[in-house]
Amino acid sequence: MKYKLQYKRYSERSILIEWPPEIEENILQNLLSFKKSILSYYDKSIVEVISAYNSLLIYYVYTIEDFYSEVLRLKSLYSKGFGETRSESRLWKIPVCYTTSLAQDLKTFAESKSLTVEEIIRLHTTPLYTTYFIGFLPGFLYLGGLDDQLHNARKMTPSLHVKKGAVAIGGNQTGIYPINSPGGWYVIGMCPLDFFNPKTEDCCFISLGDKIQFISIEEKEYNEISTSVLEGTYMPESVSL
Repeated sequence: MKYKLQYKRYSERSILIEWPPEIEENILQNLLSFKKSILSYYDKSIVEVISAYNSLLIYYVYTIEDFYSEVLRLKSLYSKGFGETRSESRLWKIPVCYTTSLAQDLKTFAESKSLTVEEIIRLHTTPLYTTYFIGFLPGFLYLGGLDDQLHNARKMTPSLHVKKGAVAIGGNQTGIYPINSPGGWYVIGMCPLDFFNPKTEDCCFISLGDKIQFISIEEKEYNEISTSVLEGTYMPESVSL
């Protein structure tokens, strides 16, 4: 499937390519396939290609002297196609502790939705989420697939201190804070895993297009996994899709 793309000059060395403004899995697969094709075609003449929900930002090593010729080259590459096969992905089982002593906003969030804590946990752990892109903070996963009943406007006043591992909801999205940070999302759980490790080649063990399922755990297991993560002996369960 082909989309009508928009090509915009982003800087003297970069071009922004935009898909329709939707959070949609077919767009994600098309975007990732085109990204792979661009990296293969240009080889080392591009510094980096950065993905978002519906865009690619291409950074070139050199200054783009003729923007329109470069856009024509990219359009030609896209029109040639790159196969309809989906990118390789994995399903990750991610443990989350929804104990209210750890989840600072869970009770308030449940009350605002006229749901019980148990209903919030069930609705949050049922879907298979798709990783659309990683950003905002290094290792912060932007996940699509949140149940409509859990959609909620972000906080009017952001929290100054959100702990690393906080599992939170903001708008129609859910995600995990990979480091201590301010944040405007509602914290409904805590995850004991590291999602950003600069000592590893990819920094984050999850890739774009991967699926995520949250698994509810008790506080005792949360503490045990946290210890194993610190010792470098824990890796979450995953399967190829």
